[in-house]
Amino acid sequence: MPLPPDILAYHAALDPEDRAICDALAAVIERHLPEGEGKVWHRHPVWFLEGNPIVGYSKLKGCIRLLFWSGQSFDEPGLKVEGSFKAAEARYTVATEIKAADLKRWLTKAAAIQWDYKNIVKRKGRLERLK
Repeated sequence: MPLPPDILAYHAALDPEDRAICDALAAVIERHLPEGEGKVWHRHPVWFLEGNPIVGYSKLKGCIRLLFWSGQSFDEPGLKVEGSFKAAEARYTVATEIKAADLKRWLTKAAAIQWDYKNIVKRKGRLERLK
């Protein structure tokens, strides 16, 4: 399935090296999270399952950050803690740093291990585990 137009536009605005990273990430995400709905959310590509954000990436100074909203619960050494909730990240400066096997494993865990970010405002900042 082709990427949504807003994600394609996000990629088109990047320099070639960053675009290569994002193209590679999007291809693996689309392949291994087929039920996910991808769209630009808060100015960055994000994939959702039933309205809950699962995975996304964004351009930071000097790298592309891949973020899993529930990634701290994956128990994966390749992901680093990000923020004060349950998110974890990996950072890439070139597309060849992406390990497809790791990313596939993380996406499998992302679909199975979810915290309810969709309702975080309603719960006044408190997260609850889904599934």
